Amino acid sequence: MSEASYGRLLAGSPEILRSAWAQWARQPVDWDLTEEPLPPPPARQTTLARTVSVQGPGTFFGQRTRTLTFEPAEANGWWFERQDREDALPFPVSARNVWTTGDVVSNIVLRAGPPHNYVRMVEHIIALKIGLHLDHVRVRTDSGDPPLFARGSLDLIEALAAAGLRELDRPADYYTVTETVTVCDSNGGFLTLSPSRPGVPELSLDCAVDFPNAIGRQRVRFRPHPARFHYAAEARTNTTALKMLYCKTAGKLFADVRNLGYTQANILIAGRCGYYNAPRLLHAGKSLEAVWHRAALDLLAALALVEEGRFAGGVISYKAGHALDVQMLCKLYKHGLLRKC
Repeated sequence: MSEASYGRLLAGSPEILRSAWAQWARQPVDWDLTEEPLPPPPARQTTLARTVSVQGPGTFFGQRTRTLTFEPAEANGWWFERQDREDALPFPVSARNVWTTGDVVSNIVLRAGPPHNYVRMVEHIIALKIGLHLDHVRVRTDSGDPPLFARGSLDLIEALAAAGLRELDRPADYYTVTETVTVCDSNGGFLTLSPSRPGVPELSLDCAVDFPNAIGRQRVRFRPHPARFHYAAEARTNTTALKMLYCKTAGKLFADVRNLGYTQANILIAGRCGYYNAPRLLHAGKSLEAVWHRAALDLLAALALVEEGRFAGGVISYKAGHALDVQMLCKLYKHGLLRKC
């Protein structure tokens, strides 16, 4: 691919991007699923057929059980509502409501209005909007601390599958970027979005990670659909053995870490030369759990922050994370770079 393939640089250094782009282009693809047959997405907007609830141990307060209730909604996308805060209004899932992407624990935190009206680690929830073609939902939560499951987001997927989808009497809305754009960070991570083909509102992802530990270099290409999303969503958040040790020792001094619900069941722990627990999602003898987590749960969650409808187009993610994802979405809105397909 030529240099022009990354389009207009919205943030970052051109020199760093050129080097990172060349590294990405040389990285082998571990699994190319771009020719996988796709079931047609719902032609109309969707919501749930009925209300369903899911419970699990808290992410940041692991000794407490947390409940998420998913309710049908007729319009206006995805919304969160804190049931434990009587004075807090429901707020939409939108790039406009991102508060932070965390520090010690990287995650997307949405907030609107008063400081306490927030929900943390929303990425594992809102990725279902794109992965399941689920356009309108209200999510009621009993705290700002959602559950962290041992099976990635499979508990949520199975609950929503049991509730079923209902099509509404409105055609699905697709949005794409007006031109190819890229954001890049100082470490050589970048995220590139390109417009969908005329008349083909399709989403395609090329996602690559490169860690200096057992995870190493992993790369997948695919077009999201519910069956593939169901497969990939078993992938857990990954962390290093050093960070896990910190969370269990010195991290206990800090409020954000001392009650963290990380365990060897719900987190993939990578050492320099090997994993501390069994990795999942093996392909050709190699675990691709880390890249599937990045692609299916983190990256699709970022695209779910497009509040107007379903995102269509090409996405390249290389060594990127929540901070770059959110920066890209904010740039799209600030510069008017989204258009209806």
